[in-house]
Amino acid sequence: MSTKILIVEDEEEIAELEKDYLEVSDYEVTIENDGKKGLERAMSDEYALIILDLMLPGVDGYEICKNIRQEKNIPIIMVSAKKDDIDKIRGLGLGADDYLTKPFSPSELVARVKAHLSRYDRLVGTHMKENDVVEIRGIKIDKTARRVYVNGEEKTFTTKEFDLLTFLAENPNHVFSKDELFRKIWDMESVGDIATVTVHIKKIREKIEYDTSKPQYIETIWGVGYRFKV
Repeated sequence: MSTKILIVEDEEEIAELEKDYLEVSDYEVTIENDGKKGLERAMSDEYALIILDLMLPGVDGYEICKNIRQEKNIPIIMVSAKKDDIDKIRGLGLGADDYLTKPFSPSELVARVKAHLSRYDRLVGTHMKENDVVEIRGIKIDKTARRVYVNGEEKTFTTKEFDLLTFLAENPNHVFSKDELFRKIWDMESVGDIATVTVHIKKIREKIEYDTSKPQYIETIWGVGYRFKV
């Protein structure tokens, strides 16, 4: 059974090129050129991954991403001609797992799709140990159910937020650079995508820290990176 991918992209030539490259890698690809229809299909059908353009007629990519994240935990790759960090930060902040700036090579897109799907499958696959739980100072991370509790209250995490928090918590007091974290969690070289790590750390802190200006769990080691303090 083929892995199903949805492309929401209003530039038909780009969408068809992406589809061709993905189909060569045996993915089953559906294209929607309108934001409203793309959102409806994303919410009603089951896809393993969504490739989402930002500038769309009907409903923009930010709104689509926000809506998907309220219901689904699948990988989302945003693509856009917008090169400003603020656009990338906003997209990642809404729950996207990755952000590609146009123009990019179709082969790079395929590589990122494979990396995200591979990691997602490993982390939610049936081979995961039962009742695999990490508990540190009021934080409970249930790796089996992929749920996080802070002082008994459940918090909602995106796929990559969960992966990053779990990795840091399982390696306490170890300082990791942003490059190292990007390679570990996204299975790729950073290639200028350090903002991805920064945004995800910020979102995690908002969910687990009592005071984000004085983090008690994830510390910033200036000039080096981050560590989970126990």
